[in-house]
Amino acid sequence: MLDLRLFLGDEMVGFMDEAKIWVKAGDGGDGCIAFRREKFVPKGGPAGGDGGNGGSILIEAKKNVKTLTEFAYHRHFKAEDGKPGSGAKCSGLDGKDKVISVPPGTLIFECVGEEERLLADLDKEGKSIVIDSGGRGGKGNARFATSINQAPRIATLGEKREERSLKLVLQLIADVGIVGLPNAGKSTFLGKVSRARPKVASYPFTTIIPSLGVVTLSGHRTFVAADIPGLIEGSSGGAGLGIQFLRHIERTKILLHLVDLSLPGAAQRYRVIRKELEAYSPVLVKKPEIVAANKRDISQGSEEIKELHTLSSQVYAVSALTGEGIQDLLEEIWKVLDKELSKESEDGCA
Repeated sequence: MLDLRLFLGDEMVGFMDEAKIWVKAGDGGDGCIAFRREKFVPKGGPAGGDGGNGGSILIEAKKNVKTLTEFAYHRHFKAEDGKPGSGAKCSGLDGKDKVISVPPGTLIFECVGEEERLLADLDKEGKSIVIDSGGRGGKGNARFATSINQAPRIATLGEKREERSLKLVLQLIADVGIVGLPNAGKSTFLGKVSRARPKVASYPFTTIIPSLGVVTLSGHRTFVAADIPGLIEGSSGGAGLGIQFLRHIERTKILLHLVDLSLPGAAQRYRVIRKELEAYSPVLVKKPEIVAANKRDISQGSEEIKELHTLSSQVYAVSALTGEGIQDLLEEIWKVLDKELSKESEDGCA
């Protein structure tokens, strides 16, 4: 089976939605053994300070971070160690935390052997998680002084931390996922309704990375649409771009399915995509869906549209190139999307 990812070059590397990294919190500083030695202070007693705590590892979702590309070149992250204690009961400085920025929508898994355990879903801007707290600083000998042992010569070492392996998986956060076979006009549609400028050409697999666009309607209404590339027959099994980008549809509220009217067999091509979505996850085919029969400017495709109506209750004939029928389609998308958001709000209050 052909894997097109082998031929996509640097553009594919530019959009990384999965990465493996290694992180290590800072070690605690060691406690100090020291005694007072000032003039005229005989038997000054223990004066060893505590070690500082090590820095922690935090991961935070930042909206200005769009992909996981940075982690292709920088995979190891370490927080600062705590400083050791010193004399005169001076404690060592705490180590600085290490904050790792990821895009909103990033899932964080801990890798233990062959197992992957979900630690967090950073699905909102500003959401964060402490992956590992820094090691505690050791105690200086001043801590161990008693009436019986007035000059203890013991101190404890700082707590050591071990490196942990993490897997980061990005699932783009969009309201509407645009799906369809190659050359159905998804990129042209997204460019028409938003300021996104995805690559458009007359050959298959023009779009090889997901594109996001903000669609603005009257009354200050907006939603985010995502053009999901690479879906062909067999995608769920690895054909074309395989399942690499199918995960990005999982967070969308509704699906917009574009079907090319200029080619025969529109209904069959519609079934192909639906079959692949169901094979990847039965949840995807349960999402609300609107069908856009595209390229109406080339072919009216009235028979094709009738057949699509037997498969879906919401079919709109449009032309992404000329804009014909686009406004009505966008209003329907908003209507369905608003209904889904209302359901989520009600479920959240229940």
